[in-house]
Amino acid sequence: MTAALPTQATHDAAAWENPMGLCGFEFIEFASPEPGVLEKVFEQLGFTEVARHRSKDVVLYRQNQINFILNREPKSQAAYFAAEHGPSACGMAFRVRDAHQAYERALELGAQPIDIPTGPMELRLPAIKGIGGAPLYLIDRFEDGKSIYDIDFEWLPGVDHRPKGHGLQLIDHLTHNVYRGRMGFWANFYERLFNFREIRYFDIQGEYTGLTSKAMTAPDGMIRIPLNEEAKQGGGQIEEFLMQFNGEGIQHIALICDKLTDVVDKLGLAGVPLATAPNDVYYEMLEGRLPGHGQQVAELQSRGILLDGTTEDGTPRLLLQIFSTPMLGPVFFEFIERRGDFRDGFGEGNFKALFESLERDQVRRGVIEGASA
Repeated sequence: MTAALPTQATHDAAAWENPMGLCGFEFIEFASPEPGVLEKVFEQLGFTEVARHRSKDVVLYRQNQINFILNREPKSQAAYFAAEHGPSACGMAFRVRDAHQAYERALELGAQPIDIPTGPMELRLPAIKGIGGAPLYLIDRFEDGKSIYDIDFEWLPGVDHRPKGHGLQLIDHLTHNVYRGRMGFWANFYERLFNFREIRYFDIQGEYTGLTSKAMTAPDGMIRIPLNEEAKQGGGQIEEFLMQFNGEGIQHIALICDKLTDVVDKLGLAGVPLATAPNDVYYEMLEGRLPGHGQQVAELQSRGILLDGTTEDGTPRLLLQIFSTPMLGPVFFEFIERRGDFRDGFGEGNFKALFESLERDQVRRGVIEGASA
């Protein structure tokens, strides 16, 4: 794993107070009202089923350090979420140093508990109500041999416990869409409970619509939660998501890798639908926008990979990124590579261009009325 991937050690020196003992994402939980939907998507993304729950219809898909939990248990919290929202990410888990202490502190600060039923001899996973009512789990058993999977799951015989897949390594961030006027509420939720800080703020105006976004980061430097809400005029991308998804929730899941060009080639061969490349002008302007970036522009352009970051002081600190098209209802994936210790950017240099591209797509599909309508 390269230095571009965040680790606890790389962030400790600069971390601010971490009262909940956060240390990264543990898993994302998924559910679908229709069988077979999520399994296909996970396999396309390079994940492998590695373990099954001892008593529930719950399975673990893995790729390197990324854990995707597929919950097929009927009449579960996940099943009810999927019935309302369709195939989706229905929960997420933070790693903490002491789950009991973190859970009690969250309740003292006003978090709403969620009771996740457990069977005999099973771990109780403390959870609080997060955005859209999805559970936010607090997990302190994540070391190999002692993890929640070693206790509650059975490993499939002959399967690598950490398959390499396409080369995706870690969950980088989870972007949530919320109702207009609710972004401040949820930003305060993360600030009050977990001591997150706002590290980026966007106010993007397209030709017809707009959005605002707060990028929130945890004190461990490894958990990032950008929050998006629709601009005042309405009718845009966030509003469309909220209508299709039937509420607030995870809009896209960003996964980080060591070498994005290789990963994109593998994703393409596996049939993952990737966003089309920007026009030639975008790539012609890269050298002017990021002088001395040192990347092979032809390799990026042929794959549709976007480039952002800074080259100040002659030291390139870069973010390479590409998005899938929606794969689970309106939910999509982002694939990124960070170079030169570029840890906290989200591709803001590309943000407006991407927004305007999606806005043009909305006009083409008749979701919003453009000048040609």
